Amino acid sequence: MDEVLAVFTVEAREQLAAMEEGLLRMEQGDRDPETLNAVFRAAHTIKGGAGVVEIHAVEKFTHVLENVLDRLRNGEIEVSDELVTLLLRGCDHIGALLDSVEQGEPDGDLVAAGAGIADGLRAWTAGPPVAGGGGGAPRHPESEAHRAGGDTAISDCWHISVRFGRGVLRNGMDPLAFLRYLLSLGEIVHMTTLTDAMPEAAQMDPEACYLGFEVELRSHADKEAIERVFDFVRDDCDLHILPPNSRIADYIALIEKLPEETMRLGEMLVGSGALTADELARGLALQQGQAETAPEAGKPTIGEILVGQSAVQPEIVEAAATRQKQVSEKKAAEARLIRVQADKLDHLIDLVGELVIAGASANLLAQKSRQAQLFEATSILSRLVEDIRDSALQLRMVQIGETFNRFHRVVRDVSKELGKEIELTIGGAETELDKSVVEKIGDPLMHLVRNAMDHGIESMALRLERGKPAAGQVGLNAFHDSGSIVIEVSDDGGGLPRDKILAKAVARGIIAAGQNLSDAEVANLIFEPGFSTADQVTNLSGRGVGMDVVKKNITALRGTVEVHSDEGLGSRFTIRLPLTLAIIDGFLVGVARASYVIPLEMVVECLELPGDAGDSHYLNLRGEVLPFVRLRELFEAEGDRPARENVVVVKAAGRKAGIVVDALHGEFQTVIKPMAAIFRHLRGIAGSTILGTGEVALILDVLALVGLAAANENVPPGAIPARI
Repeated sequence: MDEVLAVFTVEAREQLAAMEEGLLRMEQGDRDPETLNAVFRAAHTIKGGAGVVEIHAVEKFTHVLENVLDRLRNGEIEVSDELVTLLLRGCDHIGALLDSVEQGEPDGDLVAAGAGIADGLRAWTAGPPVAGGGGGAPRHPESEAHRAGGDTAISDCWHISVRFGRGVLRNGMDPLAFLRYLLSLGEIVHMTTLTDAMPEAAQMDPEACYLGFEVELRSHADKEAIERVFDFVRDDCDLHILPPNSRIADYIALIEKLPEETMRLGEMLVGSGALTADELARGLALQQGQAETAPEAGKPTIGEILVGQSAVQPEIVEAAATRQKQVSEKKAAEARLIRVQADKLDHLIDLVGELVIAGASANLLAQKSRQAQLFEATSILSRLVEDIRDSALQLRMVQIGETFNRFHRVVRDVSKELGKEIELTIGGAETELDKSVVEKIGDPLMHLVRNAMDHGIESMALRLERGKPAAGQVGLNAFHDSGSIVIEVSDDGGGLPRDKILAKAVARGIIAAGQNLSDAEVANLIFEPGFSTADQVTNLSGRGVGMDVVKKNITALRGTVEVHSDEGLGSRFTIRLPLTLAIIDGFLVGVARASYVIPLEMVVECLELPGDAGDSHYLNLRGEVLPFVRLRELFEAEGDRPARENVVVVKAAGRKAGIVVDALHGEFQTVIKPMAAIFRHLRGIAGSTILGTGEVALILDVLALVGLAAANENVPPGAIPARI
């Protein structure tokens, strides 16, 4: 039961996310019926799952929420900010109930809060429907236009073909009475009396009806309403109702917007209003009869029978069949997905890492043995290991858009709390990165987005005074760059106040008065612990807790964060993270007796250090000044420099630099091993790995080394360069 409960909570949270996304879209003006249907289906799924696992608190509360959504679907109430806010609170409460289920029974405060939200929701189910709303048959967009624009909007009519049975008169029914009743639904534009079944006068039965009628009816009524006119003679007449040609497109549009559920063709036609339930029942009965009388001919399709009966146009049947195929294919694709626990994937990655190390060891031994067949076999093994590694890592790659989309709700709630109008724009949502990175980047992004809204975006009055649009913009963007993922959080607010930051830093003793700092150095002061320029403490910020935590969390992911600000125009925070925390392709280099690994994605080229470089810290690379750092000096390696040194040109964060090493050993598959806590203060080192020989090699932090090389570019020859 515990396993079933765990699966339910995971799926319920996915449905909650879908509900929240749909509600936010509806609040922003999305009136697509499928959006509302998706929200309703998500609530219905949660309720059904809660009933299966017997979580009655979730089941009962979701039932109340579902009733409100049902009234929305039927057009009985309209979407409003107040209603969406209440529904979002309902989603939050369901999430809290799921948390309590995982931890134990819900406490009294949570139950009381849920009762208050449920009462608010019930108020929306008890009120009268809005004008024009109500249940019943589906309403067609064209019908709404006709009601608004009058009969002139109708360019064609319903075609009703009715042939009354011989016994209608004997049963006390007057055919003309049914035709007169049609006038209550609209206007009979044209009517033709069919007399082809009438016998000679001598053979005529005065109590029998021989007439039929072809009627052109101009009406706003739907097909079911017209069919109900003939309810009392439905079993004693041959009735066909074809809609106006102008309605075919409406029926097709309604079919395309039907819920993505497994439905039969007839159900789809009835659901769209193109077919009535009686017409479907008669068509199914005829299909069964034909299959029994001529089994060798094969069972005819229901679509062919309905078209043959003139119950529906072939274009509508074709649209329903296409929609049915699309839903079936999507369901089949979803059925191929399986859920795998994250710890199982982590264990797989660990095993693949050990396989990479073992493969490297086998390849090294094959090279030393100089046996061609063994070397060929290990080469094939290495290629397979590389493919397995890439496939295993791909299992943990997820799109960052799933994380970005959560901030729509954050921006909505915070903007209302602050009384500001703020819009969120998202870019690069399809960018993929390791799931373990995604899980740990959520909190830093939350701090940055909330600070952008609180500190960055000005009040509406101030924005208008500065000539800006009333609505502020907060942006989230992601893209790949040099083997890393870059995440940007930007705003078009007032930017960072340079003078205010400097004054605060001097007051707190972080910098000395009169110290000359660049714009980048001033901006980075906001990452100091406890630093804040807020004039007053709010629920969102002002205590100086947050930005230092952001930097600490990002650094723990082997990433960096930079800030660029233009006062009065806005700010942009740039986060750089590794694509994965497990395995990378590396370039192996040597200095003295030590080995180091450089991430291969950051390597641009390799070249020999010119003999005239001397003790300088830069060289001329085809007319470009290239600063470099010597690993021998940086890590204080023992021994003299070799006669021939090599430069590995790397690129990180858009800047180039060189890393001077003694030897180049080539490409190398690297399994990243975390450094012990005692070494985490070291800069320039991103981790460690195990070579095929069993030795330990350090993985270089290229971004830190590029920054160090840039800092040493202007150091005169012979002077002591800056150290990490």
